[in-house]
Amino acid sequence: MELMETGVQGILVGVGPGAACTSREVLGIGIPQVSATLETAHARNVYFARTGRYVPIITDGGIRTGGDIAKSICAGADAVMIGSPFASTEEAPGGGYHWGMATPHATLPRGVRVRVGQSHSLQTLLFGPTSKTDGTENLVGALRTSMATCGAQSIREFHDARMVIAPSIKTEGKIYQIAQGQRSAAP
Repeated sequence: MELMETGVQGILVGVGPGAACTSREVLGIGIPQVSATLETAHARNVYFARTGRYVPIITDGGIRTGGDIAKSICAGADAVMIGSPFASTEEAPGGGYHWGMATPHATLPRGVRVRVGQSHSLQTLLFGPTSKTDGTENLVGALRTSMATCGAQSIREFHDARMVIAPSIKTEGKIYQIAQGQRSAAP
């Protein structure tokens, strides 16, 4: 709320959940990403109701699948920051490496370089087609389908969708996938 009252044009949410960030370990601070987004969105909505000024939220860190993007938007984000998935595209200038964004400091180094490889094109990452069932490709298609499934035609409508926190969502009812140790599409 205090940041919005200063006149900022947007709020970046996330401390340390990214693949190359070490802030959580080095500084001992952080909050689960969905919780951080939900709380910031609540403050934004209160501020908007009071002032009429809408401040966009960008969720940043740990986002690698279409499901991560959908959960971020549903939780109240207007956009997401994505590092490793873009770094893993064939077109990325880092040659399959991703660097943490923490401010460098000689006496308190934070952030590392991680190898993510180059596994697909930018087109495949964003729009497919894909044969993978893990949500790491066709991110835009996954977001569109998630929104449609919830009946949302816009990001603002998706903010109103009901979110249920269910830790076992990736394993519930997946006995055969787990037993066979595979999550990829059948040949």
